[in-house]
Amino acid sequence: MAENNRRRRPQKEEESGWKFWLQTIAMTLAIYAIFFLGFKYILSNDKVTGPSMQPTFENGDKVIAARHSKISRGDVIVLKAPDEAGSFYIKRVIGLPGDTVVSKNNKMYINGKLYKEDFLKAGSKLKEPDTSLYAGKPYSYTYDFTLSSLAKDSPEYKTRYSNSYLKKVEKTNKVPAGTYFVMGDHRTVSKDSRIIGFINKKSVIGEVKWRYWPFTRWAIF
Repeated sequence: MAENNRRRRPQKEEESGWKFWLQTIAMTLAIYAIFFLGFKYILSNDKVTGPSMQPTFENGDKVIAARHSKISRGDVIVLKAPDEAGSFYIKRVIGLPGDTVVSKNNKMYINGKLYKEDFLKAGSKLKEPDTSLYAGKPYSYTYDFTLSSLAKDSPEYKTRYSNSYLKKVEKTNKVPAGTYFVMGDHRTVSKDSRIIGFINKKSVIGEVKWRYWPFTRWAIF
């Protein structure tokens, strides 16, 4: 009897070993699948390139954006660049569909009301170098414009949109349906909707929720 027990133990131990490794492999594959599907359909892992969102975001910052998020004015989003295939931009939403947008005397007016941009306070303390077109101006400096003036005078708009489209924007001064007007926080250098035009909702990758790198600037948005 004792001899039979000794014979069974190695077989049971071998079966337990196989079960352990199968369970480990299955768990690893499940975790990988969750991460893969999560970042494909729910989240987006992105890296900031360039100075257009300084000092809120610096070149090299790494962020997590939530896909399918409801976009509100003031949100920071990752979007497909309309002027560079395969590239992505990070910008802040200033105008929602149907909004009127006016920049006057370094202040933004949305739908006729002053829009308080507290997120520009840090940039207002930083000045452009003497070599800049806006030498001595703060990062937050925003030159005067309206959507009507952009539609009428911007050469970039004229190459991007049809005459009928521009005439409608010029007449209404409104952000067209299904699009956003976005700007960078570093207003003097940002290539944004003042140049690249309105951003189609379908071009939005997601809303930035978390900066996880560098660790010293970790932040939730």
